[in-house]
Amino acid sequence: MTIKVGDSLPEATFMTMGADGPEPAMTADVFSGKRVALFAVPGAFTPTCSAKHLPGFMDNAEALAAKGIDAIACTSVNDVFVMSAWGKESGVSDQMQMLADGNGAFAAAIGLELDASGFGMGSRSQRYSMIVNDGVVEALNVEEGGEFRVSSAEYMLENL
Repeated sequence: MTIKVGDSLPEATFMTMGADGPEPAMTADVFSGKRVALFAVPGAFTPTCSAKHLPGFMDNAEALAAKGIDAIACTSVNDVFVMSAWGKESGVSDQMQMLADGNGAFAAAIGLELDASGFGMGSRSQRYSMIVNDGVVEALNVEEGGEFRVSSAEYMLENL
């Protein structure tokens, strides 16, 4: 079943890159007590994700903060090393947390997994964005296959 507005996020463990290497980050650690703009991409370093999705949230971080967003997080079904390298190459600063969902457990738990095996990518996450307020989904924007519109930072800003 796909997560919907009003649902609480399931407990899941992401991996993040800390000063001493990979570190776990539980759902509660990331979302409790904050209003978070979370967006998911099918893959780090993929064309739309690298050219539009990630940069859009970086470019609009201040505007999102001005509308009450406390933090921005990006997730993908990639390992923590790939997510860290993508963040570094893209110039991601402390304004955004890169959450590796290496086994796709979070994507599956919220019902937004994507079978990308036809592209040689295996199981991934659908492209979406959501606003999570203290662990509860406040807004959810899931893209139709192959599109990039409703999950963008610009769309989120227009609808806040």
